Amino acid sequence: MYQPTHFREDDPAVQHALIRAHPLGLLVTTGASGLQANHIPFVFDAAGGLLQGHVARPNAQWQDFDPEIEALVVFQGAEAYITPSWYATKAETGRVVPTWNYAVVQVRGKMRAIEDRDWLRAQIEALTRAQEGGREHQWHVGDAPEAFIEGQIKGIVGIEIAITHIDGKWKVSQNRSAADQTGVVAGLTGIGGETELAMADLVAARRKAGS
Repeated sequence: MYQPTHFREDDPAVQHALIRAHPLGLLVTTGASGLQANHIPFVFDAAGGLLQGHVARPNAQWQDFDPEIEALVVFQGAEAYITPSWYATKAETGRVVPTWNYAVVQVRGKMRAIEDRDWLRAQIEALTRAQEGGREHQWHVGDAPEAFIEGQIKGIVGIEIAITHIDGKWKVSQNRSAADQTGVVAGLTGIGGETELAMADLVAARRKAGS
């Protein structure tokens, strides 16, 4: 990943928080048929240095990958188009162009496929807890008939990635002047969408941290 110094995010706590907030990762592997990519929700085990998930058994990616070549998982955070109309510099010099702001984490590591029933049961329970934990009316794996769950488990294969590298990139207007950053925050806030507001918060936080 291209990472200019001012956009690098090397703080593990910040990287890990994005992964947990946006657990649907894009899994990219290479095998005999070339590149394959699928979106998979992952459980992140920071202490163990692992990403764990599962795919449908008919999904060829769990068989057609080279275990000696690292897999790549991309976790996408907030992103938003940035119009140069928001920059104070536009009125001053006109020397501005559009861009796109985003926060992203890329994880690399060796992958293995797992067909063990107990591992799969534990994985789907962990994934369910992670997503249902904050809900008022939580659904638990045990709420469904046991025979039904066992049938579902037979239809999936586990994916585990032993993490070797985590890279973070927060491209949130750090390369712009304070006045331009203020304009970006105001512009995004004015749109008011969930994505735009999330990016406005990131720009404002980095502006404050850099002041």
